[in-house]
Amino acid sequence: MLSTKKSILAIVSAFGFTVGLTASAPALSQSSQVLNLYSARHYQTDEALYAEFTKQTGIKINRIEADDNALLERLRSEGKNSLADVILLVDAARLWRAEIEGFFQPIQSKVLDTKIPKNFRSNDIGQGSQWFGFSSRARVIVYNKASVKLENIDTYEKLADPVNKGKVCTRSGSHPYMLSLIGAMYERQGEEKTEAWAKGVVANMARSPKGGDTDQIKGVASGECGVALTNSYYLARLIRSTKPEDQAIISKISWVWPNQVSSGTHMNVAGGAVAKNAPNKAAAIKFLEYLASDQAQQYFADGNNEWPAVKSVKTTNPALNQWGSFKQENISISAIGKNQIYAQKILDRVSYR
Repeated sequence: MLSTKKSILAIVSAFGFTVGLTASAPALSQSSQVLNLYSARHYQTDEALYAEFTKQTGIKINRIEADDNALLERLRSEGKNSLADVILLVDAARLWRAEIEGFFQPIQSKVLDTKIPKNFRSNDIGQGSQWFGFSSRARVIVYNKASVKLENIDTYEKLADPVNKGKVCTRSGSHPYMLSLIGAMYERQGEEKTEAWAKGVVANMARSPKGGDTDQIKGVASGECGVALTNSYYLARLIRSTKPEDQAIISKISWVWPNQVSSGTHMNVAGGAVAKNAPNKAAAIKFLEYLASDQAQQYFADGNNEWPAVKSVKTTNPALNQWGSFKQENISISAIGKNQIYAQKILDRVSYR
């Protein structure tokens, strides 16, 4: 048990914390007609999202925006005195980290339990789920059309095949997006096979891991990399861009939904939760239920070129509609978050930096 706790703390510290809160953070308050929102989201469509909630309910939203790490650092600093009602974070690894640090509280909501798929919310041990995913994204493989054959890279597993030696690029293995992918592999195939895969990917790298997902796409287009991993919304942004330099990148690459004849493409979420010490709990639950409504799902997902979590809601995003449907991995997002402990240990053993 002690070693597990040490592992959790090691994972928490490994992310690092850079405080970058919005400079003009509003004064927060405790009132039935107020909602204090801590959000890692900062998209144009969010203004309409929040305005519509206030219009429907009369509840004013006080908002603090920052990256995920800065928000969690603020919650640590505030402790029991925090006035946060709702916390919005991105990726299973971050949601799980906040859950095990005790920043959320379980809630019971028939609306959310009905609308949000079970694998897109935290485990319910009798008191309700602690967090809910409200939009989803896929971990896509992009490749250089001139130098790589589709049949050599159409599964995550093939990235470790010697045929791709000197071609693979990724961001840092310790980044939440990579930890979540490897956590999903651990859930599907166990430690031994996952470690063998990670070792093979390291052996196939074109360069040391660096940069973000957009940098991986650019590396593939330039020829520095033959194949890389990216979250789908980074690719969608480039596809939707009208900048000539972005369209030049798109003209040189292609992409594939991995593992279509086996486990399906790895999925992840952006999600939200009621804060542990929420002073306006009823308003917080109402807000999360609002996020599961058809209109809010459109705003929430389209803001970052993601898919709505509520399956009955259809996207109007042209890039996503162009892609059509594909087989998705059906693994609990909660399990993926938990498995990041094992994922990080595997990465350390194979020197995947």
